[in-house]
This record gives sequence, C-alpha cells and structure tokens, in this order.
Amino acid sequence: MESDTLISHGSPVRQFSVMLPNRVGALASLVKLLRASAIEVIGLSVQDSRDATVARLVVSDPETTEQIFMEKGIPHTECELIVVALRESGPGLLQCLDTLMIAETNIDFAYALLPCPENHSMLAMHVEDYEFAVAILHQSGFKLLYQDDLSR
Repeated sequence: MESDTLISHGSPVRQFSVMLPNRVGALASLVKLLRASAIEVIGLSVQDSRDATVARLVVSDPETTEQIFMEKGIPHTECELIVVALRESGPGLLQCLDTLMIAETNIDFAYALLPCPENHSMLAMHVEDYEFAVAILHQSGFKLLYQDDLSR
C-alpha cells in the first residue's frame, strides 16, 4: 500500500552517472550530445580525478538520454534521487538535513540543481532508503519534486 502512495506523488528523479576521460571538453561534448536531442542538463555534479571524471547528471528527458547512451555505447549507471524544493536555501537546507537526521536516514551524496522556472533552490539527494525518506519529508511538509516536475 505504501508504494501506491508513492506512485501518486510521481516518478522519482533519475540521475545518470557517466565516466568521462579527464580531457578538456569531455563534459562539453556530452552536454552537446544531449542538447542535439533537445535534452537539458538541469543538475550536475562532477568528481574529478587524474585519469577520469565521474559526471552525475539530472536531465530533462531521462528516457531519451538512456536511449542515446545505449546507442552511442556510453557506459552509465542510474539511480533515484529525492529532490527537495527549498523556499529559503539556508534555513530550509538545515531543516531538511535535521529532519533526515532525526529519522536516522543517511544521505549518500547531495548537490544543488540548476534553478527551476519558479526560482526555488533545489537539493538533490541520494539516500539509503528512498521510500522512507520521501514519506518522512512529506510528513514534515517539504515540497518534493519528481521527474515530471523537472522535465521541461
């Protein structure tokens, strides 16, 4: 029954992780490839090392992105993110983090997304238990965004 409740909220935001060579222009080439199919990158986190870079991307059209990656042979992984719209970035961020801490839910990683048309600050988080964290944040009054909210 709990999953029925989640389905009514919307599809989780999908993140793609792509390993890129640590070369000038590698990230720009990936973004150009996506933009050629009218896909916008709306969230980005880059973890760089000497040999390779892991780019985490949230995009406006995950289905087409996955198809492009498959067709082009671009290795990638996917995961679900919780995206919280914060009215006030400072206080809202602390309230969100405190809510998850009190619920004893670990955040694996987090990063800000590019501003949405409503100009809310948006925090993307990968958590250990997606469904539990969604329920806790909803009960605490946070506005969560789903893939349909981010697809433009």
